[in-house]
Amino acid sequence: MRHPRPRTHRIRAAALFLTGLLSAGGIAAPATAAPPPAAPAADLAPTPPMGFNNWNSTHCRAEFNEDMVKGIADLFVSRGLKDAGYSYVNLDDCWALPQRDADGKLVPDPARFPHGISAVADYVHAKGLKLGIYTSAGTKTCDGAGFPGALGHEESDARQFADWGVDYLKYDNCNNGGVDARQRYRTMRDALRATGRPIVYSICEWGENKPWEWASDVGQLWRTTGDISDNWGSMLSILKQNLPLAPYAGPGHWNDPDMLEVGNGGMTDTEYRSHFSLWAVMAAPLLIGTDLRTASPATLDILGNKEVIAVDQDPLGRQGSVVSSAGGRWVVAKEMADGSRAVALFNESGTAQRVATSAAAVGLPRAPGYTQRDLWQHRDANTAGTIAATVPAHGTVLLRVAADGHWAAHPPAVELGLTEAPFVERDTPATLTTTITDLGRTPAREVSAALTGPDGWSVRALSPATAAGLPGGASLRTRWRVTAPPGTPVGSYAFSLRVRYRSPAGERVTGELPVTVSVVAAPPAGSSYLSDLPWLSAVSGWGPVERDTSNGEDAAGDGSPLTVGSTVYAKGLGVHAASEVAYYAGRHCSKVTAQVGVDDEKGAKGSVSFEIWADGVQAASTGVLTNADPARPLTADVTGAQVVRLVVTDGGDGIDSDHADWADARLSC
Repeated sequence: MRHPRPRTHRIRAAALFLTGLLSAGGIAAPATAAPPPAAPAADLAPTPPMGFNNWNSTHCRAEFNEDMVKGIADLFVSRGLKDAGYSYVNLDDCWALPQRDADGKLVPDPARFPHGISAVADYVHAKGLKLGIYTSAGTKTCDGAGFPGALGHEESDARQFADWGVDYLKYDNCNNGGVDARQRYRTMRDALRATGRPIVYSICEWGENKPWEWASDVGQLWRTTGDISDNWGSMLSILKQNLPLAPYAGPGHWNDPDMLEVGNGGMTDTEYRSHFSLWAVMAAPLLIGTDLRTASPATLDILGNKEVIAVDQDPLGRQGSVVSSAGGRWVVAKEMADGSRAVALFNESGTAQRVATSAAAVGLPRAPGYTQRDLWQHRDANTAGTIAATVPAHGTVLLRVAADGHWAAHPPAVELGLTEAPFVERDTPATLTTTITDLGRTPAREVSAALTGPDGWSVRALSPATAAGLPGGASLRTRWRVTAPPGTPVGSYAFSLRVRYRSPAGERVTGELPVTVSVVAAPPAGSSYLSDLPWLSAVSGWGPVERDTSNGEDAAGDGSPLTVGSTVYAKGLGVHAASEVAYYAGRHCSKVTAQVGVDDEKGAKGSVSFEIWADGVQAASTGVLTNADPARPLTADVTGAQVVRLVVTDGGDGIDSDHADWADARLSC
């Protein structure tokens, strides 16, 4: 993939130059004396740092300047973000001039920061906030303009930062000349300690040298991955790389899966809620990456959700661990200081899925009942022990569940769902079955269900949609006849399943599940190229899924001829990991075939795995393929499947350059 700046391309341009300087004595070797005593790491970052960093919204553009930074500090206060826990206002790359002064000192860019960094720090501190700054553990920073890095200048730069009143240092990894990462990052650690000023130290070496294994006595947080980008595939890839590192996180030493993209426009609000929920359950630093001056109310609602923030900031400091992940239905549970569990029910897939677990599975003790709080709906309910929800595509339900003894004071948790995928073949009525299930220890009374669709659609109940009561574990199943208006185009349509019921105490409770109903066309008989058929959904890590060309990473149609192992294919799909393309097979089809591989356009880069799924069951997989592999034939038996999904994963090493081709992909029906 193409990055907005070259730092995750692992710049090595200065390697020979730096090696020569080291051998010639041009850069002093690190001191061998014992480092000064350090303040306990937990004192500097007892919980994951929260704040703002400008890079994801401005990069190095001119709008990154003193006025913006002060404006963000103002908004932290006026929009309640400071009260919610955000405290750091951090500058990223491009704040300095490209050259040091005659004394070797860093010089703030007078056009961007006419009053200097110290004045900005004073302004931020006067708001009760803290200031962060950026440099790199190399000869230059990561931006292509070549701003000065700190390698060989650690003591001087650290002293400048301290004198300016800096409270946080993000230390990047570009132009490092191949010098050992531990040496480079420890040298700056010692320089920061020597200033006597408490400065949170963020190690940004992209996880290349597994800092989680050695950096707990170096910095307070360390990047575990390459840079995040404002798209679903990037967020998902980083999530999967960071989740297994839970044992390494704790007070004063945090895994950092990079900054938040919430509000930057590349994902939906549903996806941004997942992003924020999952970063919180992973006890990740929460650094806002959007320009708050133009943030929408929905963005501010996500970033300001104090109940979700409380999960991230819990003083026990545990990172959530994966309980289950089958079929892209993720359960991640985080132990909390009060004995409760934060439980994220995350649906990775492109269609709504039921995600379920139990109180025992997430580590709660046996109890007569449990209190379950929905942290996005801000509602309490009781459950007998089942923790479940139908989760929209790419959505997350975030719950806090406790064996607290007060469960009976709350109404029963009620789960809304469908028993089959909601498909309507064009011009043909369909039957959908909804379920309302009491998950609680107490009964739900006067239960009624309602399914509504767009104007012009006919929705009629074929079986009872009400029940006088549902005891715990019981369900109300209702069959509905759904008919689209004649000539309704193939596509997705928004429905809503609603429930009303009363608790034993008489409290009236309502719930709603958004439902996407798809109008579909039965696939034609015979063998068809998948690139000629309409898909149900299509997600690509970078750029859109392309028909009959490779993935160009940006706008539709910007790809090249599909080419794997020097063979050019006229037909197929071009995607970028992580990706998923879903097709309606309607139980009419038998086989999917393709020639698959990493597109030649990325040279020696890229590693992916191709998978074919039939109704939630994996039907075929290649294992990891790289650009060195020729096209691999892949065949899957999909007999009787209603939905067929073509999935590309990142090979386990991030999504950089993962251009994947489904060449000659065909569906036989």
